[in-house]
Amino acid sequence: MVNTRQVEQSKRIQQRTGKTFHLATRLLPERVRHATYVLYAFFRVADEVVDTADPAPPEEQRAELERLRAEALGEREPTDPVLAAFNEVCERNGIADEDVEVFVDAMRSDIDTSRYETYDELEAYMDGSAAAVGRMMTAVMDPDPPARERALPHATKLGEAFQMSNFLRDVREDVVERDRVYLPQETLRRHGVSEEEVKAFEFSERFRAVMEDELARTEELYREGVAGIKYLPDDCQFAVLLAAVLYADHHRAIRRHDYDVLSTTPSLSTPRKLWLLARTRLAWMRTRDPETVFRRVSVVPYPSTHTARDPDRRPGSGRGDRFASWVRDLI
Repeated sequence: MVNTRQVEQSKRIQQRTGKTFHLATRLLPERVRHATYVLYAFFRVADEVVDTADPAPPEEQRAELERLRAEALGEREPTDPVLAAFNEVCERNGIADEDVEVFVDAMRSDIDTSRYETYDELEAYMDGSAAAVGRMMTAVMDPDPPARERALPHATKLGEAFQMSNFLRDVREDVVERDRVYLPQETLRRHGVSEEEVKAFEFSERFRAVMEDELARTEELYREGVAGIKYLPDDCQFAVLLAAVLYADHHRAIRRHDYDVLSTTPSLSTPRKLWLLARTRLAWMRTRDPETVFRRVSVVPYPSTHTARDPDRRPGSGRGDRFASWVRDLI
């Protein structure tokens, strides 16, 4: 069994490195929350092999990832409490070895690959680094078999959406700290933006167009992903919905900076997160339908609703909506 010490160590890792996700995780039922701490800690331990400020030589990174892979899969005795707990969580929840394998493979690819020619190439990378995470989380939540089959494709899309939001927010940070550009090269070329401009942090109307394209693509992933939250167990739906609202809100932060993620890295303030938590909770109490709440609360537009995201809005409520919008923009 995963013990209290392992859970607390994993929780501290999440608190330190994943504050947004930690807020949503705290709202999961205990049966899922503790396992989620463990999963996240393993993801960070593996990620930090290749994303540390002072990385080891490539061959040492590969060897360390192979050690983590073997311990995560139970092929050798774990040397770290996080790995021991992760192995237990995988066995107890039926997490597929293939998802562990593809996750570690994605971390290995970060050693050698820092550019992606097409979105299809980037999506293949995210199948390990993000979509597999969504599938593992679905296994931990343990929906009944028919619901699980329906949920998995959406969980894959939602995992990709979360990671794409991170990529779009962290363009400057990825260049400075890792010499990586996750924006597809084909999108940059389509708008006449050179990699040299990105690396020199030269913002332009052309770069704004790149960001607009990739934000639109990512928001479609959110719409597809959120549509599957209803297949998750009832006691898990709100936490996953809140995570989607919070991660998507980085798009609002990006737009408030006029898409200039080359000069700064947009972020969400604690008051903003708490505001979104309160709004999402109130909307949830009204409908308990994840997709309806996401349409109402998140910044992600839906083609049929345009800027009016609340299908229950009554005539004459525009002034209140404008006031609420003004308050939201202050936070």
